[in-house]
This record gives sequence, structure tokens and C-alpha cells, in this order.
Amino acid sequence: MIKMLRIDERLIHGQIVVDWSRYLGVNAIIVGNDMAATNSVVEMTLRMAAPTGIKVGIKTVRGAVEVLNNPQMAQYQVLVIVSSPQDAAQIVTQVPGIPRVNLGNYGRLNREQQHRQTLRSSVYLNEEEIAKMKEIMAMGIACDIQMVTSDPAVPLQECLEKRG
Repeated sequence: MIKMLRIDERLIHGQIVVDWSRYLGVNAIIVGNDMAATNSVVEMTLRMAAPTGIKVGIKTVRGAVEVLNNPQMAQYQVLVIVSSPQDAAQIVTQVPGIPRVNLGNYGRLNREQQHRQTLRSSVYLNEEEIAKMKEIMAMGIACDIQMVTSDPAVPLQECLEKRG
């Protein structure tokens, strides 16, 4: 069962290890990221950063879709992590049963060059990324912004309405 899909440019890092994996009660993490899946150094680093005792799969986005649709995944409590709204949209349109998309840390790099707008202190989206997130919300999937579990989850729709 997929517990949540998180958009986080850092993929697996301390907040995932200490906070989110425990909070969600996951026993598997699937990273859907083309660069990480094809770069052995990045893959090794992500595996080393993963929580002890949790199965980790580092896949291309297409590979993540295949794994997540495998009936054997039903035995796991899964956190899916991607690094962009585009990758999230690709997965949610091809994998049924994703209950929530969480934006945790996205768009801080090259904000000005990418014409990104501040939605929260840790989330910056451009118009294309906003459109992808609206596509996800239109599917009835809850979308929110929440860096760590002790922060309140803020519905993405509220953030989009406030920007004007």
C-alpha cells in the first residue's frame, strides 16, 4: 500500500530517515528518479542514507511505475519519493491508489531563472509545475505542503489561492 508520494529534490535525506519513514510507518521506499537510477554513485549514496530495515528501490520514473504496479508491492507500506511535479504527475496517472502528494522541498535552486513563485518557505513552483500539481489535484488526490511531520500540512489549493 502506498502511504504517500513526496516531492523532494533531495530524495532520501535526514528528514526522510528520521521523521517521515517513522511517521508513516513505512517498510519500503521507492525513489522514482531517472538521474539517480542511472548514476551508480548517487544510487549508492541514497541507499546509504536510507533508514535501517527499510527496503529501498532506486528506479527510473518508468521503472517506479512498474514496481509500484506489481501486485507483490501490496505487502509493503510504501513511501514514494520523486524530485519534481512532472515525475509525480507521471506516477499518479499510472499508479492507482496514491492517497496523498506532499511537497516538502522543491524549487529552491535556480528560482529566479526558472520563474518560480514562492508558495511556502520551502516550495517554489513555476507555471508549468503548478499546472502539473493542478492535474494531480483534479484526480482527487490530496496535495499539501509540509516539510516535517511536526509542521501542519497546508493544502496546496490554499497556497495557490493566496498567490493571486
